[in-house]
Amino acid sequence: MADVIKMPKMSDTMTEGVLAKWHKKVGDKVKSGDVLAEVETDKATMDMESYWDGTLLYVGIEEGTAVPVDAVMAVIGKEGEDYKAALEAEQSASPKSESKDEAPKAEDKKEEAAPAQGGGLSEEELAAKGVTVIRMPLLSDTMTEGVIAEWHKKVGDKVKDDDVLADVETDKATMEVMGYATGTLLHIGVEKGQAAKVNGIIAIVGPEGTDVSGILAGGAQSPKAKDQSEEKAETPKEEKQAISADTSASAPIAESASDSRVKASPLAKKIAKDKGIDLAQVAGSAEGGRIIKKDIENFKPAAAPAKAESASAPAEKTTAAAPVIPTFVGEVKYTEQPVSQMRKVIAKRLAESLFTAPHFYLTVSIDMDNAMAARTAINAVAPVKVSFNDIVIKAVAVALKKHPAVNSSWGGDKIRFNEHTNIGVAMAVEDGLLVPVVRFADGKSLSHISAEVKDFGGKAKAKKLQPADWEGSTFTVSNLGMFGIDEFTSIINSPDGAILSVGAIQQVPVVKNGAVVPGNVMKLTLGCDHRVVDGATGAQFLQTLKGLLEEPIRLLA
Repeated sequence: MADVIKMPKMSDTMTEGVLAKWHKKVGDKVKSGDVLAEVETDKATMDMESYWDGTLLYVGIEEGTAVPVDAVMAVIGKEGEDYKAALEAEQSASPKSESKDEAPKAEDKKEEAAPAQGGGLSEEELAAKGVTVIRMPLLSDTMTEGVIAEWHKKVGDKVKDDDVLADVETDKATMEVMGYATGTLLHIGVEKGQAAKVNGIIAIVGPEGTDVSGILAGGAQSPKAKDQSEEKAETPKEEKQAISADTSASAPIAESASDSRVKASPLAKKIAKDKGIDLAQVAGSAEGGRIIKKDIENFKPAAAPAKAESASAPAEKTTAAAPVIPTFVGEVKYTEQPVSQMRKVIAKRLAESLFTAPHFYLTVSIDMDNAMAARTAINAVAPVKVSFNDIVIKAVAVALKKHPAVNSSWGGDKIRFNEHTNIGVAMAVEDGLLVPVVRFADGKSLSHISAEVKDFGGKAKAKKLQPADWEGSTFTVSNLGMFGIDEFTSIINSPDGAILSVGAIQQVPVVKNGAVVPGNVMKLTLGCDHRVVDGATGAQFLQTLKGLLEEPIRLLA
């Protein structure tokens, strides 16, 4: 009997996979161990192997389509075998999945009907003709949209399946997008600098001259068209505002018959009031001596008239002259720039963490004299230079092994107590913040941790970090000591249950053996999610961490 191939679960958090590329087609011979397809998961793109020998009889999923875990993808059997019986048996065994599949099919029929009215072919019909619809891939677990940073191909260019079509800016980094298709670039749906939702159409590749209007008319309006329509809708409003502003700036005020009233435009009056200028001293350049904006901007206070001086002379004898306050003319200026994908996700994730997890903070002071002496001795023999932050990471990992409640995360109806210590290290980059993870830090030497952190730092600045580098933390360390910050509080990096804020080492007077002596003190602040970490638990963790840092020889025991 034929064997049904389903979408495998390739990671612990995977719920669906996007079929990036088929390596076999219907009718091809397949051996056990052959790579059938490439599947994009929430973590990476992985190969899907066959566990059977035979012929590929049926392919049910098009390239670029998202498929739930355990959904039927293909059938392998003997050449000429009737595979429909195997499919029917599988569908009858899982009626729920069948009912879920019927809804998309009904939607597909509706989408096909719309393009037919416009004279174009549907996506399925075009796929049969060798046309590939390229959609915005899910490049990280938190990505909801991507911005096209650069197109490497233009409409009409020849494309191979391993060509890089574009660079996409995600919330984490800038990544390359490959088309996995051979042919001519027929359509670009998103211009450079614009955003596209995950699974939104960004390009179409196929035989030259193919009509792709059916796909576009079926509801895949490009972000460019949408933005243009929004701009057109907003333009009249902006023009009206500009016109009204210009009118108000140039329209004269209602003038009375009396020539004693100053003639000035409302805008000129406002500027004069803000700058403290007396309109009576300003000469108007407009018709009828009316004062306008440029007259105020070009006005320079002059010396008082001679008559005024003589008139005020007697008063000066009896009253001291009032101080003259010089006039300062300032200008309101600002710039704006679009919010990057990384900044959008940082805002969303940290807001969710702060307003969902009840935070509380505990602060402790650490005597760093012994740690400073230990670092000097270690760097004399270590293959790489060890920083104080590396020592903190190691000490945190060791302390977490003794306090697993702090190494935990909230799961709604359960709490996960992690037995491994994966320490996230917060790193500032040009567009925001990244948190690569030092895995199993408690078992690594200080030199190993230092080399790993330095490597992450270089990759972060070059935007070369991959999803596997920043996923899976159980605790986070954020250090602003190098910027001279004494102490601060951090927002928890969800789903972690706690985060440590590390301040600078300060030279301050301390009391030792009853005497006041110079000392080196560093402040640590532990931010805790009160749903999983109680005050006493956090305090005990900080006491253990304090002991390890004040006697760093214990880290090597």
